[in-house]
Amino acid sequence: MISRVADHAFWYGRYVERSESTARLLATTHNLALDAELTVRQCWHPIVTVCGVEAEYVDRFGKDAFGDRKRVQQYMTWADDNMASLSRSIGAARDNARSIREVISREVWESTNELYLLMQNPDTRADFGRDPLGLYREVRHATQLALGLLRSTMLHDIALDFIWLGVMLERVGQTARLLDVQYHVLADAHEEGDDGPPSRYAALETAAWLSLLRACSGFEPFLKTRRGRVSGPAVAEFLIGEPRFPRSIRYCVHSAYDRLGAIRPHDADGLPGKAALTQLAALDAHLKEIDAKLLGPAEIHVLLTKVVDEVAAICHTIDLELFGYTATQTQSQSQ
Repeated sequence: MISRVADHAFWYGRYVERSESTARLLATTHNLALDAELTVRQCWHPIVTVCGVEAEYVDRFGKDAFGDRKRVQQYMTWADDNMASLSRSIGAARDNARSIREVISREVWESTNELYLLMQNPDTRADFGRDPLGLYREVRHATQLALGLLRSTMLHDIALDFIWLGVMLERVGQTARLLDVQYHVLADAHEEGDDGPPSRYAALETAAWLSLLRACSGFEPFLKTRRGRVSGPAVAEFLIGEPRFPRSIRYCVHSAYDRLGAIRPHDADGLPGKAALTQLAALDAHLKEIDAKLLGPAEIHVLLTKVVDEVAAICHTIDLELFGYTATQTQSQSQ
């Protein structure tokens, strides 16, 4: 496979996963704002942080705008200058899919293109103010359909390996950032609510952790595998180390390692990709050695920061080794 096709396949997977994750995060936050006794800022500020566009948002609107629910939703859904917005992510997924029409199946292309046309329809934007959850639901269904069609309508060859490598690495970063930010949100809420009864904070904490599980599509799997009160340590242990849950950090890192290993086997000394494979192998081994049950909040923060940094470094190395980017190009490319 030529590097141009591999590059588009990899980024198609990343943008589809990013669109699905952002839509799910916006929907669950919308519901959390109705159910939990959190301020508007405590609900909506984390979304901008998780998506990595906090500095850009502050430059454009100011810090006080984190308390503006509608502005955050508009920015994360429609902003053309926000590479993490739904509109830009879906547009980028469609552009990459169009570039590899000869690789992906017709069904995958049609589902991606239909989602893009939905976002371009003026009626969709007009209806958004009345029913944002309806749009988020449509995006989740369309992206999940595309992800399912990838596995069921394409040859399981190197093209699908590159797409799924992008999906898994994007999912690792999304889960790690979301979990890390949640700890900070609850810590801030606890400090601001010290004068309230302990039962009030306990109820708020439970609602927030349940919302996080729903944002990761992990509510039912968590209840099936963990018993007792929903708590931060239990949710963190599940999302970090559960090897059977397809959105846990451990599962996604190992799956990414498997896909890259299929693309570039360990014993293929003449092929590029050795450094990236070595980095992924080290991160995979590190996660297997960790017992997340024994980690405190500070240790979880250190681990999640390491995961986010390592995934960014791995993507950078993949760009250099497999896609033919220069160091300058990888620095300017959106992650």
